[in-house]
Amino acid sequence: MGEAPGNVLREKWKSLPDSPGVYIFLGEEGEVLYVGKAASLRDRVRSYFQRGSSPKAWEILHEAVDLDYVVTRNEAEALILEDALIKKHRPRFNTRLRDDKRYPYVKITAERFPRVTLVRRPENDGARYFGPFTSSKALRRMLSLAQKLFPLRTCNLDLDSGKRYRPCLYYHLGKCAGPCAGEVSPEEYRRHVEGVTALLSGRTEELLAELRVRMERAAAAERFEEAAHLRDAIRALERIRERQVVALPESVDLDAVGIALGDRRGYGLVLLVRGGRLIGKEGFPLVVPEGSTSEEVLGEFLDQYYTRTTSVPSEVLIPFAIPEAEALEEYLSSRRGKAVVRVPARGRRRELVEMAGRNAAFALARAASEEASFPQDEGALEELAEALDLPTRPWRIEAFDISNIRGKEATGSMVVFVGGKPRRDAYRRFRVRISGKPDDYAMMGEVLRRRFSHGLRELQEARPGGKFSEFPDLVLVDGGRGQLNVALRVLGELGLSGIEVAALAKREEEIYRPGHAGPIQLSRDSAALKLLQRLRDEAHRFAVEYHRLLRRKETLASLLDSVPGIGPRRKALLLKHFGSLEELKRASLEELLSLPGLPHSIAHTLYKALHGEAR
Repeated sequence: MGEAPGNVLREKWKSLPDSPGVYIFLGEEGEVLYVGKAASLRDRVRSYFQRGSSPKAWEILHEAVDLDYVVTRNEAEALILEDALIKKHRPRFNTRLRDDKRYPYVKITAERFPRVTLVRRPENDGARYFGPFTSSKALRRMLSLAQKLFPLRTCNLDLDSGKRYRPCLYYHLGKCAGPCAGEVSPEEYRRHVEGVTALLSGRTEELLAELRVRMERAAAAERFEEAAHLRDAIRALERIRERQVVALPESVDLDAVGIALGDRRGYGLVLLVRGGRLIGKEGFPLVVPEGSTSEEVLGEFLDQYYTRTTSVPSEVLIPFAIPEAEALEEYLSSRRGKAVVRVPARGRRRELVEMAGRNAAFALARAASEEASFPQDEGALEELAEALDLPTRPWRIEAFDISNIRGKEATGSMVVFVGGKPRRDAYRRFRVRISGKPDDYAMMGEVLRRRFSHGLRELQEARPGGKFSEFPDLVLVDGGRGQLNVALRVLGELGLSGIEVAALAKREEEIYRPGHAGPIQLSRDSAALKLLQRLRDEAHRFAVEYHRLLRRKETLASLLDSVPGIGPRRKALLLKHFGSLEELKRASLEELLSLPGLPHSIAHTLYKALHGEAR
């Protein structure tokens, strides 16, 4: 186990107060090694020095040279502070939810006519939040149903002033109730909001009962169109309920938690039971320090999960006891009013916990298999997260670049690296629509806005096979502080300010990040810098390649316009067949004569024009 902990740490814990709070082990360079919470700081830290401590505890003591602490008013406050410090410092000895920022929340805004939007980070702004949702497929399905049953607006018009607008296409498609045009009363719209809230909370039975009452009232009042709409909503909800498994005979809200551990990795999974029915699951990959016990991993997973989730049930079922469970229970009770953390020994509740454990083990094995078949650069990603002060390892990175010559045929590119390797099937190209004087900032803003707006629409409209709905952990733009600010502004406008952003300037390879007064410079042999350079260079290559293709097509189109007898249809035929002026010039007369849809006389004229012969 190495040499015994030094006298400095022993003296430190002896002077700790018998109060709730957070303790922080520090390394030789002042780096945060581990953050923990405690009902009694003195008693909890003293346990590290006792025989029988976990291997991880002894490893922490072996590396730590100092100890810091923060006293809090209660255990619930300690849990919140612990989670905030783990997010900020990413301590090496803490279990962490990996890539937790990629998961979206649904936000219902606090406006007179609330909107439904997707965001990456809940804020204290009076809005209601639901999530995080780890399955984009399930989220798309949920939002699609909500839009059909309770059509809330998704636009950002200011309706608090009472100004009227012409209704948009969503109103005519039945996907918005039309509050902007006064087509729905505030009371009716409020019922839509309550319906979406119930649906996102998993209160299907409660929602069904309310809709049946409203349908009967509408039918009795001979409002038959309204009654028919409510009948369709009831049928859709009943189909959802039929797919949900009856988990318990009583109508209870609970979470059943399971974990699985592997080599320095793990998986935490929560089965969501609402009203006695299993409505879904949420799962998270975990970064697990070496030497961690199952109890330590489970406890740290629960702390981080419940400080992020918006849904707190009346019961949280776990497979075995965890240290400092009182802090978690106090925190949950402060949000729910009453919440019980328990370890069921038998019966249906125990079966649910075991089911959660099996699902976690399956997800861990599947993740390990996928990563084995798709190798990643773990070291570069970890170094990048540390260098850029990112809260999580950036598993999916998207890089953007603009290519133009004097503003002509400007193009944008998006390349995607997953696990540090190119994901070429996710690359995308954009033909920039801005015309006039070249403006790199405006062009970058347009490309970013189109990419993320498209992704939000795919999620909200539940488009099958959506290619933009998976969002990155990090956006990399080519440029300096100006390009960084453009990206931050666009993401902020779209409610996606939780996505991390960096800019890489070519000349000195300086990295710009929000919150940093000056640029970040990494050593030239840094694995993190080399990864960013590969991303930047690949985005540039992809943008230039598309730009050249468009320029070739423009040159070919200009030449074809000068040849008599070649109109739009024949021009499209030649563009499709040859693709560029160079390929068309290489074509023999016989090849032109054999092309279907091109008369021989025009083929002869074209051949002469291509080879500079007088017509």
